[in-house]
Amino acid sequence: MTQTNEPAGPKTLGKVRPHQTQNEALVFEKSSPGKRAYKLPPLDVPAVDFSSLLGDTHRKTAPLLPELSEIEIIRHFTRLSTWNYAIDLGMYPLGSCTMKYNPRVNEFVSRIEGLAEAHPYRPDSLAQGILEVIDLLQRCLIEITGMDAITLQPAAGAHGEFTGILLVRAWHESQGNPRRKVLIPDSAHGTNPATAAICGYQVENLKSNAEGGIDLEALTRQVDEETAALMLTNPSTIGVFESQIAKIAEILHAKGALLYMDGANMNALVGKARPGDFGVDVMHLNLHKTFSTPHGGGGPGSGPVACKAFLEPFLPTPVLIQSQDGAKHWEYDRPQSVGRVRAFYGNTGMFIRALAYILANGPDGLRQTTEDAVLNANYIRHKLEDLYELPYKTGSMHEVVFSDKRQVALGVKTGDIAKRLIDYGFHPYTVSFPMIVHGALMIEPTESESLEELDLFIAAMRSIAKEVEETPELVKTAPHSTRVSRLDEVQAARKPILRWKPTE
Repeated sequence: MTQTNEPAGPKTLGKVRPHQTQNEALVFEKSSPGKRAYKLPPLDVPAVDFSSLLGDTHRKTAPLLPELSEIEIIRHFTRLSTWNYAIDLGMYPLGSCTMKYNPRVNEFVSRIEGLAEAHPYRPDSLAQGILEVIDLLQRCLIEITGMDAITLQPAAGAHGEFTGILLVRAWHESQGNPRRKVLIPDSAHGTNPATAAICGYQVENLKSNAEGGIDLEALTRQVDEETAALMLTNPSTIGVFESQIAKIAEILHAKGALLYMDGANMNALVGKARPGDFGVDVMHLNLHKTFSTPHGGGGPGSGPVACKAFLEPFLPTPVLIQSQDGAKHWEYDRPQSVGRVRAFYGNTGMFIRALAYILANGPDGLRQTTEDAVLNANYIRHKLEDLYELPYKTGSMHEVVFSDKRQVALGVKTGDIAKRLIDYGFHPYTVSFPMIVHGALMIEPTESESLEELDLFIAAMRSIAKEVEETPELVKTAPHSTRVSRLDEVQAARKPILRWKPTE
């Protein structure tokens, strides 16, 4: 059952079935007694009394489902699909998420039968094709990041963080002291402190400076012999590149601490700068962001972890190696390994898509995508900074973060603006994040968007800014053109309706 703002149509009572009382009858929006979307052939084997086979586990009543024809079911789900938003329809400006277009060739390649149907228990000798894909992707990612070794096993970005900090801990333990704390900037992704805590570390907050970067004096004061690592996102969550990154690494290494880089924002660096070249010891990548595999709605994801050579012995098992005869196989005997972090070896469908993206673009193409992503973000910044507050004047990379400071003075908040943007046909930007920017409007256009699409988005944002000044109530009550009106967000968070229940 779907709640909408459309006038309610006639309701049809579900037929009361045998063993079902009138009070148990369901009210379905669409249902007519006797309708079926299928017809089974006559039974050509002896009938079986399932109650005698299943005992108490055999249900005594028929499933409580609506009765519909096939075309009604098809139209229902097709209609619902048109209510959703997708990158295929328009710009997806979710800052930090890098919701770029996924080229169709990636999907085509990922569905090649020999790759798509490769079973994880297939003997290595019969899996040389998919092992070659994994090996080539690993070599590409090592080159892109400037690191020495990599594992593709983690299933998502946060999983990659977890794996990376496990490597940090394992290395420190091998030196005789796992250390006590991990430093995390106040602009970090929320998963960073959670990861450090799960891995047994105390989290110590590190304040940003006026430019939105790491305060070197604060870092120097806080890093000591009990510091295991600094978890740093670069470019930062406000879209600013840490210009003192080499100095940051030097300060950490002088105290025996490691530099972990959250690679969520690599869309601003690929082909232009390599983290391994400016002092990063270990980092994760998000294949489902930077390298265009499908993303959102809970998955699928992939969070490879790349590291310097001294951390390579601790990588999760198995590790892909090549024999003298050229054959590739998995090696499990790794005494210092942190062990498996996932059943089987990662999301191979994501590997194929990412490799297709990398090979289709090539070095020059990857560099161009980075340049376009940064150019697009700065174009939006230039066109909107006269209407929306820019809390940090430092140059933007792949995303730009405004605040609602000017609009709040008129009673309109960032969430209101985001909901009004829906009426203009765009998915909202990221709202109220990062938290160091009060009332943040976080916008990332990626390299996928054309000048024409960017201008449409900019026109919408400028129009909304004008509405805030002239008719603020219009913005505060948005959206107005959607199937479902503005929801009660407090109730949705505290009392979510996660499944449909029969009408009492």
